Amino acid sequence: MESSTIHSLCEEIPEESEGSSSAFSPSSVPPRPESQTSLQKYSPLDWSGYFDKEGDISIEGSNNVFHIFEAGSEGPVVFCLHGGGYSGLSFALSASKIKEKARVVAMDLRGHGKSSTDNDLDLSIETLCNDVVAVLKTIYGNSPPAIILVGHSMGGSVAVHVAARKVIPNVHGLVVVDVVEGTAMASLIHMQKILSNRMQFFQTMEKAIEWSVRGGSLRNVESARISVPSTLKFDELKKCYTYRTPLEETESYWKGWYEGLSEQFLSCPAPKLLLLAGTDRLDRALTIGQMQGKFQMLVVRHTGHAIQEDVPGEFASIILNFISRNRIGPRGVEFCRFQACFGRLKLRRTSLQFLICIRDIQTKEEFQKFGKSILQAFCFFANQLHLFWQVLRA
Repeated sequence: MESSTIHSLCEEIPEESEGSSSAFSPSSVPPRPESQTSLQKYSPLDWSGYFDKEGDISIEGSNNVFHIFEAGSEGPVVFCLHGGGYSGLSFALSASKIKEKARVVAMDLRGHGKSSTDNDLDLSIETLCNDVVAVLKTIYGNSPPAIILVGHSMGGSVAVHVAARKVIPNVHGLVVVDVVEGTAMASLIHMQKILSNRMQFFQTMEKAIEWSVRGGSLRNVESARISVPSTLKFDELKKCYTYRTPLEETESYWKGWYEGLSEQFLSCPAPKLLLLAGTDRLDRALTIGQMQGKFQMLVVRHTGHAIQEDVPGEFASIILNFISRNRIGPRGVEFCRFQACFGRLKLRRTSLQFLICIRDIQTKEEFQKFGKSILQAFCFFANQLHLFWQVLRA
């Protein structure tokens, strides 16, 4: 093509004025909204937005001090025990919802969170059970309110053993979260590999929180921002954060956590709920127990191992429904109502005496009163039979 032709073609293209802008020019593209930085998205959150208070429980005759978080002021006590490597703050989001109708106490177990003991590496099931019993007796003495033990993973095993010992009076409920003996025992051979493959050191708390979410161990960012910092400690030598609990050094106790768990669970006299994150295969004892109606089982879909953290709203609703379904009150509703109903026998005495005087009915008003008394008496005895059946089932 000749140079003159090229020149003429170039002249035909209009030049853009200084004030005009192309549809594809940088100035015409709307600015992108600022996104949250990792520092903001994964920054730690304070417990005070979820629990009402925290405190230390010193055990008499030892140097053991256990840290607890509390929420709520009325209703039965939902006593929460976390899993291995977690802390009491793993129940923070759930507690903020449960406390509307019940009290919540979440404990940092030995070697976890802010608790300190003579031997933080002694995580044997016997020691952990003794710790929980000691804390409960220190807080409530020999007359505790109605207690629902809730345990996640390792904490579920501890809750089962504490309930099976029957040394704490007024335990009216047991909730075990995502732990089944058969599945747990089978997974122990892989635990060391799992622990060694996880990231061991973090430059900042935000990096640790981000890793826990991106790595899949937790699926709720808000819960991770509350609970993950309490599972870490600062290593002065390496100048970074590492895990508060060296689980890999406690392998000798793992088998004891879960061995015989199914039989222990079924032996607990209180109403029981098994809450699972997946369709774990129940062993023979649990399968028979479920068919016999000895416990309630629920499977929560679309969640990870830490159900109370991943779906705190659903978890809280399940706990409150369990309390309502079993009529558990501040002092144990089944027993109190059973006594109260029989105490109302005196109030029914007039109606029962009137039934005996059926021959004295003469007017329409007396006949209507007679019919009302029959209905009240029938409802009363039907209620007694129902409550008596509930007590026998418990």
